Amino acid sequence: MTLIKTSLLNGIAVVIRMLTLLGLNKILAIYVGPSGYAAIGQFQNAVQMITTFASGATNNGVTKYTAEYFEDEESQQRLWRTAGTIALCGSVITAITITAFNEVLAGWFLKDRSLGGVFIWFAATLVFFVFNTLLLAILNGKKEIHLYVTANIAGSLFALVITSAMAIQFGLYGALVSLGIFQSLTFIVTFFLILKKKWFRLRYLFGVVDPKAARNLAKYGAMALTAAVCLPVSHILVRNHLGVTLGWDAAGYWEAIWRLSAAYLMLVTTTLGVYYLPRLSEITNPQDLKKEIYQGYKLILPFAAACSLVIFLLRDQVIQILFTEEFAAMEQLFAWQMFGNTLKIGSWILAYVMLGKAMARTFILTEVIFSALFVMMVVLYTHFFGLVGVSMAYASNFAIYWLVMFILIRKYINREMGQ
Repeated sequence: MTLIKTSLLNGIAVVIRMLTLLGLNKILAIYVGPSGYAAIGQFQNAVQMITTFASGATNNGVTKYTAEYFEDEESQQRLWRTAGTIALCGSVITAITITAFNEVLAGWFLKDRSLGGVFIWFAATLVFFVFNTLLLAILNGKKEIHLYVTANIAGSLFALVITSAMAIQFGLYGALVSLGIFQSLTFIVTFFLILKKKWFRLRYLFGVVDPKAARNLAKYGAMALTAAVCLPVSHILVRNHLGVTLGWDAAGYWEAIWRLSAAYLMLVTTTLGVYYLPRLSEITNPQDLKKEIYQGYKLILPFAAACSLVIFLLRDQVIQILFTEEFAAMEQLFAWQMFGNTLKIGSWILAYVMLGKAMARTFILTEVIFSALFVMMVVLYTHFFGLVGVSMAYASNFAIYWLVMFILIRKYINREMGQ
């Protein structure tokens, strides 16, 4: 499966998901407003952290080693059995904890203990949420791109229908509940798709934990847990800072442009995950690794830069079409945010080498440092430049990150080549 073919196949799901996300942006803009956007961002960061902990943070490892053991079905099954058992135990324990502390969690993340019911809904369906992501990781590692695309399309449609209906009917509360449960409903589709494959049986997901598989997954678990803590926590701290210093509408403007960025860059970021992670896991020759990186810079980076430029030039129309007049103030964020998005993709092409080659210590260290640096830059830049400082900090952070990635990955390749 080539980068171009993978991008085209994955593009089908991404285009549908982009359209659904952009449609949801409009609905949420109308029914929850800028401050509601900030709450949604806080809740999604909470969901990201909780599901990663509940799954044992094994999904990237499952994709990597499923691809690596492509010709060894017995090793694959031991891997899946280990990951599935960890996911079942983790999700049940986590769900019970969430239910017991639902009001506390609502107070922490949403600043409103009365929204504790949102976390109860999330806890009730958490096990299905976790197993949906596990099955998608298996499909990715097996390079079953057609099924992977189909499952993601189903998830996008569920998100659109459920979130739209709940937001229109129940406002912010309904939107939050839907964002907590729609992935769980997608599990039904993913499960029946994978169950049709001859290489998969339900019993492969449960049983005795294999020590070797557990050790291999632990490397990726450490990386995924670090990312699951650093990114959401840094975003929560940024929103809290913006909310306290500039008002919660300002936090909502930043959340809105962040969601817009995630939507249009989805084709790039998902291609990195769907193609690059399995491919980099397979490569053993440093020269082949360099070729894959160069290919990414020839195809992926120019596309990301072109998209960013178009979005910037059409920023006024984008705000009018995808949001409402209440979001007009976010226009000032576009220039630096679009520049930062291009820098982000440039750095991620290199950063995925750390995942593909299980460079756990390097990944963890850089995640912690640059997440903390981002928060500090936001505090400093917004003090001097106001709201636009948050996007300036974003671009500055990824400029430095790209430089560091270039140095680290070049050093890794040179070492592998014996230079």
